[in-house]
Amino acid sequence: MKNPDHTQPLAGFQYARSQFEELVDLALSQARSLGAADAAAEVSEGAGLSVSVRKGELENVERNRDKSLGVTVYLGQRRGNASTSDFSPAAIRQTVQAAYDIARFTAEDPVAGLPDAEDVADTYPDLDLFHPWALTSEEAARLALECEAAALSTSRQITNSEGAGVSAQQSHFFTAHLRGGERGKPGIFSGGYASSRHSLSVSPIAGKGSKMQRDFWYSSQRAPQDLASPQAVGRYAAQRALSRLGARKIPTIECPVLFESPMAAGLLGAYVQATSGGALYRKTTFLADSLGKQALARHIDIAEDPHLINGKGSAPFDDEGVRTSARKVVSAGRVKGYFLSTYSARKLGMRTTGNAGGSHNLVMTSRLTRPEDDLDALIRRMGRGLLVTELMGQGVNYVTGDYSRGAAGYWVENGEIAYPVQEITIAGNLRDMLLGIEAIGADAYNYGAKTVGSVLVNRMKVAGS
Repeated sequence: MKNPDHTQPLAGFQYARSQFEELVDLALSQARSLGAADAAAEVSEGAGLSVSVRKGELENVERNRDKSLGVTVYLGQRRGNASTSDFSPAAIRQTVQAAYDIARFTAEDPVAGLPDAEDVADTYPDLDLFHPWALTSEEAARLALECEAAALSTSRQITNSEGAGVSAQQSHFFTAHLRGGERGKPGIFSGGYASSRHSLSVSPIAGKGSKMQRDFWYSSQRAPQDLASPQAVGRYAAQRALSRLGARKIPTIECPVLFESPMAAGLLGAYVQATSGGALYRKTTFLADSLGKQALARHIDIAEDPHLINGKGSAPFDDEGVRTSARKVVSAGRVKGYFLSTYSARKLGMRTTGNAGGSHNLVMTSRLTRPEDDLDALIRRMGRGLLVTELMGQGVNYVTGDYSRGAAGYWVENGEIAYPVQEITIAGNLRDMLLGIEAIGADAYNYGAKTVGSVLVNRMKVAGS
C-alpha cells in the first residue's frame, strides 16, 4: 500500500517515515561524532489489537503498541549494540554511547561489519505488504464469536470450546547505515517499509469426559479481505475435532508416514534450520558441507521468491539491507544454496544469500506431482500407514538429524482412513526422511514463509502401545 507523503503517519501509527529518518540521522550522527566510521541504526513501531472469546463470552481485549530504536556501532572489527524505547534526543545519544562503549571493550571479530557494498539494496520494489485493518474491539469480538458459534453449531458432539480469537497487527520501520563516515551514497543502505498480518482462529472440543478431542484451525493473511470467513474457519475446525473422536493407540510398528500439509511445512522448516548459516559454521547440523550434494529425494525442488506481491514471507531486502532475489535452493534433491547472513557467510568463506532474518516464500515441490494428487490420492498411494495431523514436542536433534515427536492422526488401511489414533510417537532421522520422500501432494498449504503439500515419507518408526 503506497503512501508517497512520508511526512504523515500511515493509518494506525503515531510516527511518520520522515520522523523515523530524523531519529536514525541523530543516532548515526552521534556515532560519527564519537569516532565510529561504520554504524547501523533502525527505528520501528508496532501496533495491534487482539480479542479472544470463549463459550459465547468476551474473554480478553488487548491492544499493543511498541516502539524501539536500536543502534550497532563498529570500531574496526569490534561491535557493540544497544537499544531504547525512548525516542528523546538525550536517550538516543545515551543509547549510541552505550553501543560505542560495548564495542570498545568487545573482542575483535574478523568477520564483523556491515554487509559488503555490492550486496546492499540500493533500490527495492514495493511488494504491497501493508494492509491496515481499522478494526474496533467490538467488531473483532463479533467475528470471533461468529467463528466459535459456527464451530459449536456444526454438531451436537461439539460440546465445548477453548475459544476463538481475532488479531490485527501492523508495523513499520526505517533503517540506515553509516559507512566510512558517509551516508546516502550507492552501497550505503537506507530504507524501510510497513507491513501487516491479521488472523482468525478457533479451537473446538468434541465429545465428553475422557473421550474428548480438541482440534484447531485458523486463517492468516496480510490483507483482512483475504481472510477466510469466520463460518468457514469454525466449521472446518469442528470437522477436524469430530473426526478425531474414538482415537486409540496402535501397536508399535515401522511403516510409511504421510504428513498432512500443515505438518509438512515443519519438515521444510527443519531443512531450512539445518542449512542455515549459524548451524553450518558451528558444525551443529547433519547437513554440514552439503552444498552440491544430495540431501532430498531426486524428484524434490525447493524455490525461494522474496518478491511475491503481498506474500507472507516477502521482503525487498533482508534484516541487514542486503538485496533479496528469487533462486533455486534445491534442484532435483541437490543443495544449490544455503541460508546465509553476512556474518555467517563470512564465517564460511562464502557470500550472503540475503537471508539475515530467515527464509522468504519457500515452496517445496515434487517433479512427480500431478494436479489430481490431493490428500486422498496420497492416502490411497500409501495404502497402509500413518497420516499425521498433529505433532507435539521439539524432539529434533539437528547435530545428528535424529527426529522423535509426539503425534496424532489416522491409521490408514487399504488406502482409506480406518480410525483416528493418539498418544503415539514417530521417530526417524531427518537425513533418511528427506531422502525418503516418496511424494508431495498437490494440496499446497501456506504456513507463513513456507508452502508445501502433504509429504509422504517411505518409512518411520511409530511407537504406540
